[in-house]
Parts: sequence; structure tokens; C-alpha cells
Amino acid sequence: MNSGRDICFAAEPTLGKLAKWLRLLGFDTFYDPVVSTKKNMDSGRKNRILLTRTERVRDAKLPQECIFISSNNPFEQLREVIDTLGIIYADTHPFSRCIRCNTRIQPVDKESVRGNVPDFIWQTRDRFQICGRCRRIYWPGSHTQRSHHIIMRLFDRYDHR
Repeated sequence: MNSGRDICFAAEPTLGKLAKWLRLLGFDTFYDPVVSTKKNMDSGRKNRILLTRTERVRDAKLPQECIFISSNNPFEQLREVIDTLGIIYADTHPFSRCIRCNTRIQPVDKESVRGNVPDFIWQTRDRFQICGRCRRIYWPGSHTQRSHHIIMRLFDRYDHR
């Protein structure tokens, strides 16, 4: 894809894991588990691509682009989105958004997170990022490595050496 435009999504309440992975890839993804499909459709006014599993929504004439998700498996759902839009690795910005609230996360000085992360993490990590909205703190760890491997496989960039 790599068209230079930002790809934004609105995911229905049944697509929480997909929304999390899209955020993990760096895509602006509106998701609220208690928000109705109608509200998700309204979010299309912000040029969001609606991700739905609802057939009546799929069949409706919508003012925005819509992707009908057929799989129950979150990684297959992610593959459906990637394949449908022709997303390439260059379109992604992994680990740049808060997976809880969708805000871009920013690097923060290590000293400023002292007492807000486990002591072992503070002692063994040098890089931290924080969400400006919900204040969640992120750091590279084994979960980041596992997610990175999954992302590399999604885009066939995994080095098997």
C-alpha cells in the first residue's frame, strides 16, 4: 500500500483482539467494547475504515469503506485486513500506540518512571515509553519480542537463520 495516507480503523465490539493488534502495528483504531455498531459507523466521518462482523452492516450502503471480517481467529482477522488493503510492513509503526486507549506513546526518561514500574524492570531496562492519556508505561521485554516475531511472520519478513 504505502500510499502515504494514514490508515485509520473503527472496530466493532466483537473485534477487540483485532483492534489491539492493529494498535500494536501502529494504526489509529477506534475500539470501545460497549459502543454500538451504529456509533462505530458514525466514526466513519473521521475517514475510518469500519471493521465489522455484522452481515446487515456489510450489506448496507455505507458512507465509508468497510471490511467484513469472516474469521473467528484474531490473527486470521488481521491477515484479512492486511490482504484486503494491501498493507505492507512500511505502512506500519509497531509499538507506537497505547494498546489500551489508542494514543501515541512517547519516550520518557528512565528516572521519571522510577517507582511506577517493578524494581527489577527499572533496574534491567533502559528504554521506556508512556501514554500521555492513560499513563500506561511500556518497555521492551519478552512480550515485545514475541509480538515482533508475529509481526515479521505476518509480513513474511521473519529471518529463519
